[in-house]
Formats: sequence, C-alpha cells, structure tokens
Amino acid sequence: MSAANRRSKNITEGVARAPNRSMYYGMGYQESDFGKPMIGVANGHSTITPCNSGLQKLADAAVIGLKEAGANPQVFGTPTISDGMAMGTEGMKYSLVSREVISDCVETCVGGQWMDGVMVIGGCDKNMPGGMIGMLRANVPALYVYGGTILPGKYKGQDLNIVSVFEAVGQFSAGKMSEEDFVQIEKRAIPGSGSCGGMYTANTMSSSFEALGMSLPYSSTMANVEDEVTESVKQAANVLVEAVKADLKPRDIVTKQAIENAVAVIMATGGSTNAVLHFLAIAHAAEVEWSIDDFERMRRKTPVLCDLKPSGQFLAIDLHHAGGIPAVMKELLKHGLLHGDAMTITGKTVAENLANVPDLRADQKVIRPVTNPIYAEGHLAILKGNLSPEGCVAKITGLKNPVMSGPARVFEDEQSALAAIMAEKIVAGDVMVLRYLGPKGGPGMPEMLAPTGALIGQGLGESVGLITDGRFSGGTWGMVVGHVAPEAYAGGVIALVEEGDRITIDAHQLLLELHVSDEELARRRANWTAPAPRYKRGVMAKFANNASSASSGAVLDLF
Repeated sequence: MSAANRRSKNITEGVARAPNRSMYYGMGYQESDFGKPMIGVANGHSTITPCNSGLQKLADAAVIGLKEAGANPQVFGTPTISDGMAMGTEGMKYSLVSREVISDCVETCVGGQWMDGVMVIGGCDKNMPGGMIGMLRANVPALYVYGGTILPGKYKGQDLNIVSVFEAVGQFSAGKMSEEDFVQIEKRAIPGSGSCGGMYTANTMSSSFEALGMSLPYSSTMANVEDEVTESVKQAANVLVEAVKADLKPRDIVTKQAIENAVAVIMATGGSTNAVLHFLAIAHAAEVEWSIDDFERMRRKTPVLCDLKPSGQFLAIDLHHAGGIPAVMKELLKHGLLHGDAMTITGKTVAENLANVPDLRADQKVIRPVTNPIYAEGHLAILKGNLSPEGCVAKITGLKNPVMSGPARVFEDEQSALAAIMAEKIVAGDVMVLRYLGPKGGPGMPEMLAPTGALIGQGLGESVGLITDGRFSGGTWGMVVGHVAPEAYAGGVIALVEEGDRITIDAHQLLLELHVSDEELARRRANWTAPAPRYKRGVMAKFANNASSASSGAVLDLF
C-alpha cells in the first residue's frame, strides 16, 4: 500500500484525523491539498562549505516545480561535513560518520511523515551516498538532485581546484614554489559555490547516480552557478511526481544491472576510490548481492575513457561541455559495456534515455572512444595478500609503473606522517604505513589528502608508496592503497607491521604483501593488544562500535 493510500485509510478510519489535518492547516494547507502526493525535499543547504552553499536555490526550485506538478513539497534538512575543510584535522573523522547521519535523516523523515516520495538535494561528498542509502531504505519513489560542480579558479593562465592547494603545500615546503604563488593559489582555487571540480568523490558519486538511473540525464556535471541547474530541478520535480503515480521505487531501479552500469561509468571516468566503499553500502541498502570482488570484475572489462583530474587534464565542467555522462554512457552502450534495458527514474530504460544522444564529437578531447582509451582496463584495482586478505583499493591511473617494493615507514596517525613528509624524512622507495585509521580505529576512516598532496608536491607521488586502513580523497593519485582490511584496530596484519619491514605493492598481480614469515607474525600477534577506543560516548563511539569492515562498506546495520 502506498503512503498516500495508508494516509487516506488512517484518516478515513478516524485515526487522529483532527490533529493530523489541523497541523497541516496550520502550515497553510487547503482541503484540496489532502488528495495530493506529499513529497519530501531533503535540503542539504548550509553555509559550512561551498559545495552546499548554493543549494537553497535548488530547494526553492524544487518547491516551485513540485507545486506546479500537483504535489505538496515538505522540506526538511540534512547535515553535511566539508571534507576539504576538515582534511588533516580530527574533524575529518566525522566525514564518513555523516554518511550514516544523512541516511538516517532521510529514512526518518520519510518514514515518520509517511511521505509519498522524496527528492534529495546534496553537494559535498557524503551527501550523495548518505542520501541514496536513505532513499533505498525508505523505498518510496525518489530522485537525487546534485547541487552541481564548481567552476575552476584561475592563476597565471592555469585552472585551479581544491587539490591545487594541497599539492602547493608540498611544493612550497620543498622550496619549489614562491610564497606569493602559494598565497595566490590558496586565495583563487575556489571561486564560488559548487562541489570540488575534478572527478573527485562528489562528481564521481553524482555521475554514478546518473548512470544508476536515479538522477536525470546531464544533471551530474552541471555547474552550480549556471541557470541550467535550476531548470533541471524543476524537470526533476515533474519526473518524480510521475514516478509517484507509477509507484516506481528506488529498489525497482537499483538492481545489480544498475550497479554494474554505475561502476562502469566510475571506471570510464577515472572516479574516486571512495566509490568502492559507498557502492558496497548502497548495494547493502538495496539488498543487492555485491562484493568488493565485483569491482575487480568490472575493472577488467571497462576501459578508462575520460582524461579528468586528479590524474588527467580536465575538470567535470569540461566533461559537461563535451557531452556529459550521457556521451560516456552512449559510448559504453555501443560497445556492450552497459545494460541498456535497466530501468531509470524517468520511466524509460537506459537505452531509451540515450537514444537521441549524439556520438562523441570530434572537437572535444575529454572523452576518448572505446577503441582508443586512455587505459584498456579500469583504474580502481582490488589488491589482496597477507597484508589485506579481505581486499583493499589501489588507484592506478597516472602511474608509469604501479609496482614497488620498499621498507615500511610506520605511523599511528596522519599528523605524524605529514610532519615526516614536510621534514623531508620520507625518501624515494619508502612505503608509508598509516594505521588505526579504519572504520573502528579512526574512527570513521579519515581521508589522507594532506599527506598524499604533500608527497606529490615534493615530487614523490610515484616513488613513495602509502598504504592505510583509512581512505583517500577523490583528489588523491599516486602509489596509494587504501581501505586495507581487516583494519589495524580489528587486529588486521597492518597492525603488526614494524619499521623497516619490506612491503610490496603490485597492481599487476593485484598483490599487497608483507614480507614477514607467518611464524614472526604469530609472535607479534601474541604480543599485540588493541588500543583503547578514541571515543567512548556519542556519535563517534556509536559508529566505532557498529561499523562493519571497509570490505563490506563500513555500514552500521550488517547484523
């Protein structure tokens, strides 16, 4: 029974009819409104971050569009944490936690108010998976609206973005950049509202949601400051109301085929390592059978087609101007790399949505054809070995040789690791090990953009390895391996690594190996004890106590 029918049944039977209607009358409803669908608008607007500071105009457009489509919009808020602002601080540990808080907000409001549908509007990294997980749990007709990407900053004829700043830190500390240039890059990198401009986590998730069928075509790469984004929201409102009438729900759309389509686009666009963690969680919420090994299966058959930052040249707005995600999907579909019969929120299949999308234009350089890819296989490799038997994620684009073996340099936190880099105590050939940063140990799997950005800025991006049970920013590239599982706090082998141990990272053999005998590891394990939890009360403690392994998405309800 739909929410509208349940509400009507309750009112007809006299269950709390007077107070139910009275409260709606208090908000200006008329008698005729009670026959209209009630559509939630989960508004992620905040002035915390540029990613979300431009969302209110989208929520306003959604309200107008929903009313014009004959629905009653009900606006409620969701929080956000700015990864870019929190990076390198204790606050970064709240980022992944916010994914769960956002999903709980969406599920709670939709369920508590018996909404007939919901539109989630978000910008920063965790807004997307948090909103999607909440939509899948609630499972009423739903649609995701992305707030839009940021336009590039400019300095000395070069495009700038948030990663430019982190890499400039390394360059300045190494004496490779003047203080004036450093200050100007810092001031000019973020020119206004919108999410970080490369194919980082926010744009990766928005693009994948378009491929998943839960966002409108072309909507995932629009710029927040352009007028087309508000027009797209009004169109989305009409599409969502039609989905309510058709009772087309998220779990009708988010099938295994749809997730394969999303992952194919993630690989083709060179997307963020965080997509692995988030799609494990999304599949769990959708009750779709999906494992970390499925990403490796998809990687082997999907080429990288888009020349996008962080390892490439262009930004998401350049991808939009080159034809957007529909152009990428059309190219994949032509070569049998998408499921064209997968259903989308438009009520049409993927193939039907793409029917009138033109072939790749000859005058653009952002998207390559399948016959001439940047890489023949995808860039997100799942490595295993004695150091990560459950699997871990390596981003191998942009590397001349994704194989190295070297001595371990062990750090128990991000700050001491960054200090060692800045003091030039890390040299080519080292393999940095950053541990106790996983879902339970961090807690919250903080991202390591500050250390990796500093390594790249010092020219060590390809010659120094970095492995962690934490995460990486979507802006990270280099010889990096994250999501090592089991994590150190849970007694994973990464907890037993000692300074100077030899570690091999081999993306060709999909191997992460610690060259220490089983006997020695057993001796070390006998002497190991888990550290005391960093948080004992509140949201962080709840997350640490309930989070699953990164290899299953770090979800809180894997009971």
